[in-house]
Amino acid sequence: MENKGQIIALDLYENKLLELKRRAKRAGAHNIETRIIDSSKAIKKLIGKADKILIDSPCSGLGVLKRNPDSKWKMQPDFLDNIKNTQKEILDSYSRMVKPGGQMLYATCSILPSENELQVKAFLNRESGKDFKFVKEEKVSPSETGYDGFYMALLQKNE
Repeated sequence: MENKGQIIALDLYENKLLELKRRAKRAGAHNIETRIIDSSKAIKKLIGKADKILIDSPCSGLGVLKRNPDSKWKMQPDFLDNIKNTQKEILDSYSRMVKPGGQMLYATCSILPSENELQVKAFLNRESGKDFKFVKEEKVSPSETGYDGFYMALLQKNE
């Protein structure tokens, strides 16, 4: 973007936003505004205004087991159901920020279809996703690449 336009970064955790500011400054990016998500007002002010949004969704993290092998032992039985519900809520809420013709990238560091392609498919079949179309997806498998596993789906809002 060459420091043109505006990037708004939203997160629940202030420490993550502070780290983003530090890294952005080091990279020479000065057009990033950070906002803490402390209520639904953060979304309401941006409804229909974003050209592009990236949802780096909370997930099980099962794509990064190589770096965090103990996480599989710490996972509680109902954690996966809770995280999938959180992903659903995030997709339904934050997709409202995309303006007509805009794009949304949904990403996780999970390799589970239930957090990835099935989550996107369900979104597109709900009322909140009816104005979006699927553009493309990419899956990065740790077994194929030797690196972390990720999922990304690009969706576009109809004009």
